[in-house]
Amino acid sequence: MAKIADVIKYEGDNNTLIWKHPVEDFNALSQLVVHESQEAIFFRDGQALDLFGPGRHTLASQNIPLVGWFLNRMVGDQSPFHCEVYFINKTEQMSMKWGTDSKVQYIEPTYGFPISIGACGEMSLRAEDSRKLLLKLVGTESVLGQDQLINYFRAFLMTRVKTYIARYIKEHSVSIFEIDEHLTEFSDALKGMLSGDFANYGVSLERFFVTTILKPDGERQYETFKELHFRQYAEVAEAKLRQQVGIIDQQTQAQQMVIESQAMATKRAQEGYTYQQERGFDVASQVAQNEAVGQFTNMGVGFGTMAGVGGAVGGMVGNMVGGALNAAQNGGQSSGDVCANCGKPLPANAKFCMECGAKAEHKEHTERICPACGKVTRKGKFCMGCGAPLQSKCPACGAELPENAKFCTACGAKMEE
Repeated sequence: MAKIADVIKYEGDNNTLIWKHPVEDFNALSQLVVHESQEAIFFRDGQALDLFGPGRHTLASQNIPLVGWFLNRMVGDQSPFHCEVYFINKTEQMSMKWGTDSKVQYIEPTYGFPISIGACGEMSLRAEDSRKLLLKLVGTESVLGQDQLINYFRAFLMTRVKTYIARYIKEHSVSIFEIDEHLTEFSDALKGMLSGDFANYGVSLERFFVTTILKPDGERQYETFKELHFRQYAEVAEAKLRQQVGIIDQQTQAQQMVIESQAMATKRAQEGYTYQQERGFDVASQVAQNEAVGQFTNMGVGFGTMAGVGGAVGGMVGNMVGGALNAAQNGGQSSGDVCANCGKPLPANAKFCMECGAKAEHKEHTERICPACGKVTRKGKFCMGCGAPLQSKCPACGAELPENAKFCTACGAKMEE
């Protein structure tokens, strides 16, 4: 005899997708409890009538208490109204494993040898259309679990996976040794191809992953080409490494030059001169020390020409060269003056300082050094100590000349012997 009221619910494991409640032919006022992650379908006389969502529901059937019992007695304790309830688990079924049942045969595109591979992975499914899933796959069975559901779809999986992977490798010339780089592309493409097959049975393919391509490890031919491939890869990697090291060395040298240039620029800024001035100092110093200055004059290269050369490299350098040449022409005699900028001695008649390039300022002296005896004497025409002549005048222009001058430093006229 059935109870006056039954409480019908399911609290089983999460790996079960569909479960039929064992209580059948329940009475009116029986309570149906459906959890948030479930749906329930009520069958009466073999027909799926109502779909119940989460909550508590009161079932109204024609199995009225007492009257139903009386009718049962008349038909041999069998209820004339057959009632059933199926629970459908709506949670996402995670980590459902799949794998090919045989190897895929194809020609490896890079090296042209025959090869066999397999594939395996995981997927997650969810009951989308409870009524369609129950009517198309379950029928009169009382339980549908993960393993049974995967077996139902195995034919779809094997056909789609094998065909797609073999075609993709051929069309894109994917080497077997680089195939793992394409697992994400395989997964996304196969999910799109399989989703329609699952949807026809009320199941949603939430996720699909190709996690492993099974290679023929251990086979002699495969291992031979594998060794060849990775040897070539190692050589290419070594060449790239050498190239990168060379580039790094060049960059290091360039950085070092930049650092040195910045240090020199800082030094010039601290000492108060420019790069052009520094080059001018070098030129003037070399000209002043050149013992063959007189040869320029003998060769017909005058001071004007040297001044022109100086102008080409900068007015300051030209002036310093001119001053250095005048000092050399005058026998390197010192005027007794010093540079007002740097304090270095100034040669006689020098217009610019040979050290810093500043304009020379000569003072009017009342004493000078005798070129004959080397003693200090008053400024005049003859030495007070030895009577040697101190200066002469150019007959052409009247300019005062140093002793023993052969040419006038002012007009260039030759002195008479």
